[in-house]
Amino acid sequence: MIPLIRSRLRQAISLGLFAALATGLTAESASAAPPPEPACTADTGPYQWQLERYLKLPVDGRQSPADCAAIRTFQAHNGIVPADGYASLATYRTTLVIEEHRAPNKAGKCPRREDRVVCVDLERQLLWVQRDGRVIYPAVAVRSGRWGQTTRDGWHEITERRIDDHSELYDNAPMPYAQYFSGGQAFHGVYGDLFNGGGSAGCINLRLADAQRLWNTIEIGDAVFIWGQKPATGTVRGASAAHR
Repeated sequence: MIPLIRSRLRQAISLGLFAALATGLTAESASAAPPPEPACTADTGPYQWQLERYLKLPVDGRQSPADCAAIRTFQAHNGIVPADGYASLATYRTTLVIEEHRAPNKAGKCPRREDRVVCVDLERQLLWVQRDGRVIYPAVAVRSGRWGQTTRDGWHEITERRIDDHSELYDNAPMPYAQYFSGGQAFHGVYGDLFNGGGSAGCINLRLADAQRLWNTIEIGDAVFIWGQKPATGTVRGASAAHR
């Protein structure tokens, strides 16, 4: 009898330890799981229609929880900050860069030349460089002159380059990788948000990394062709698109 009792006691202890271990693993697994993503609550943005079309969502111009989640996922995937589901200018411009990155001149608006041409489409706020019709610097987002200080269109050429320049007119503002093409107007990088403020004082602004790559792609004497008109931009939450 005693050996039988001892055997059953050992079995009960073993089962108890196994149950405790299993419970511990379950709790540990639950604690290691990532917390659920918070609900997406961004309002309707100024580029709601465009983002809905691009992401193949129901196109009604009104934010829905599904719209918000899809836009937020797109923003997170493409490094857009904040990734909050708001249909912002930066998000919309990112879709244009993705669509036109390698073949931005499908409409043929930037003339074909044997030498390098810096092409700037003010309507789409895109810049690329081509040679003999072949894109050698893929399209990137830019910020051109605001209303009243518009970027001059037409043919120009790179006349001067300063790698660490500052504006003499606008509070000594930094102009890294400045490449002048029309008087005081230049291509140059900006620190911070390219899409903040709606427009430049006439220069073509680029993200810092893009301005550095452009610096390494072109040189004095290269042609610049600029066309189109800067579109209205909506940059304030809850506001409709307005000229800025």
